[in-house]
Amino acid sequence: MAVKLDDLKQLRKATGAGMLDCKTALDDSKGDMQKAITILREKGIKVASKKASRDAEEGLVVSYIHPPGKLGVLVEVNCETDFVAKTEDFQKFVKQVALHIAAYPPIVVSRENLSEEAVEAERKVLLAQLDDSGKPAEIIEKIIDGRMDKFYSETCLLDQEWSDDPDVGTVKDALTDLIGKLRENIVIRRFARFSIGN
Repeated sequence: MAVKLDDLKQLRKATGAGMLDCKTALDDSKGDMQKAITILREKGIKVASKKASRDAEEGLVVSYIHPPGKLGVLVEVNCETDFVAKTEDFQKFVKQVALHIAAYPPIVVSRENLSEEAVEAERKVLLAQLDDSGKPAEIIEKIIDGRMDKFYSETCLLDQEWSDDPDVGTVKDALTDLIGKLRENIVIRRFARFSIGN
């Protein structure tokens, strides 16, 4: 099947993927744009998992001060090379992460940054809330798992819905897409959020 140039341009604009990757995805999906996007995202996930073990010691620290100056964010995002740190895609992503943190205040970058004590304490609170429900233990466990996912989405940056484009999924999904696009390991290392009175 011949790939239409307009479809190729549209897919490239939507995903930022390379021309050859877009052509292959459109071929594989028989011209179905949504399937092609899914193919490219899956490819990005595979690239991200391969890159995850590589050192990311370059990058940027970006600040965002929300007018009128009562809220501020500092965020460090690392990549492998200074070249990637200077790209528009990387810089835009880091700025968007800072804006996201300002709007949806997480506590930590990822679940791994939460202490076991904090996670266990949250589970105990949830268990106590359901203790007198009369539901079977396996149902209670499923309810607690669901509520823990909500807890993670409120406290962990990578678990939050990506504010720049909710269709992307979570912040982690947006990061994975960027890794697939830029072909380097990229890590949101740390952040600090400051607000007057808190």
